[in-house]
Amino acid sequence: MAINTLPMGLNSITIIHMGKRYFLAVAVFLAFFSLFPVSFGSCAKPEAGTDSVSAATERKGPPARVLLQNFMPEAMADDVVKIAVLVNQKAGDNARQFIEGCVTEGRSMGFTVDAFVSGGDEARCREIAAGIAGADYDGVIFAYGDVGFSYDILRPMADRGIRIVTFEALPYRDGRSIGGLVTTFQDDYGLARLSLEALISSSLGGDRRPARVIRVGCAPGITFLDRRAWEFAQMVNEGRIEEAGVVMLDGLENPQAAAWDAIAAILPRFPRWSVDALWVPWDEFAGGCAEALAAAGRHDIKLVSVGISNEDIRLMHRHREIWIASVTVDLRLAGTVNMRMIAALLAGETLSDTFSFDPQLVRTEDLGNTVNIANLSVMVPDWGDGSGLFDHYEWMDKLKAAEGKYFRIPPASAAELQ
Repeated sequence: MAINTLPMGLNSITIIHMGKRYFLAVAVFLAFFSLFPVSFGSCAKPEAGTDSVSAATERKGPPARVLLQNFMPEAMADDVVKIAVLVNQKAGDNARQFIEGCVTEGRSMGFTVDAFVSGGDEARCREIAAGIAGADYDGVIFAYGDVGFSYDILRPMADRGIRIVTFEALPYRDGRSIGGLVTTFQDDYGLARLSLEALISSSLGGDRRPARVIRVGCAPGITFLDRRAWEFAQMVNEGRIEEAGVVMLDGLENPQAAAWDAIAAILPRFPRWSVDALWVPWDEFAGGCAEALAAAGRHDIKLVSVGISNEDIRLMHRHREIWIASVTVDLRLAGTVNMRMIAALLAGETLSDTFSFDPQLVRTEDLGNTVNIANLSVMVPDWGDGSGLFDHYEWMDKLKAAEGKYFRIPPASAAELQ
């Protein structure tokens, strides 16, 4: 495993902290203290030909590199399948989970994977994307981007013949889309409905009246929150929820502080037991909301959120009487599936243009004291189970089997990311 040089267009970027220059190690990347690419590829030594391999090697069969030349000859023209993963988010649990899924799955097939985190900075993301477009990547996975912005940065890559899969980003501008691109999403409508079903069930018991809910949201324009708010409105129209109040937040630079301040300000308007629950459709706000309810002693109001992180799990334990559940998508699995899709495109498989990931409910009462994102599958059935999701290709099985025989470094584990 080696740290590669930066692709074209990124070679002027360095890491400087407290006036000192640091070299990157793999563990440092996996903790996301870097915006630079780290390459994970096959450590198998290329074989010159079948007549030059040892008897032991011949019994193993051809390494993944040889199989890749058969399955993906165009991508292997330069003797390596190279994938870039660009996550337009701040370094944290969500970005870490997604990249871990991409890296581990790509490495299992003998790919080299370079990962970039732009910190949610659009200018920085454009700079990194330009470097990727000018480099020799065969595929790109791009996560989290607005519609027009995503189109702008991905169009040059597509024009160069780079295969693209996106997660939570739909490239579209002025009636134009990008042909051959696959978009993947969390099912925001499903996330919202499942979280609201959990809220109603926990708040009302056998009571048939509508649940009285304070909704947390943002001004229109954030696509995934708009979809979740639409589902909330549908359940209000169905008579299952009464919107007792709404808190509109705009402090996205410090969402927890913004949420705390807003909830603390609105609570005096609601006497005890006049409201059943607080619905938080984005977990970036949920921690601040839970802390505000706890500080005010408002254990009469239950909180249900969408999304989860290690910090969320810690606060769910701390405020378990308030924060009763969260609904989420396994982002590590999303990264795994996105990498499988890139592999399928490079192998000439035909895929649907879109794919959405089903949500899962995580109840606080089911979380043990030692649970975190890495071992959540112990408590949540089927968490992280990607069986049947774009893994049915015979060539993929052969690649993984071959890479497993020659690869000396085990796939990245969650423990490496702590």
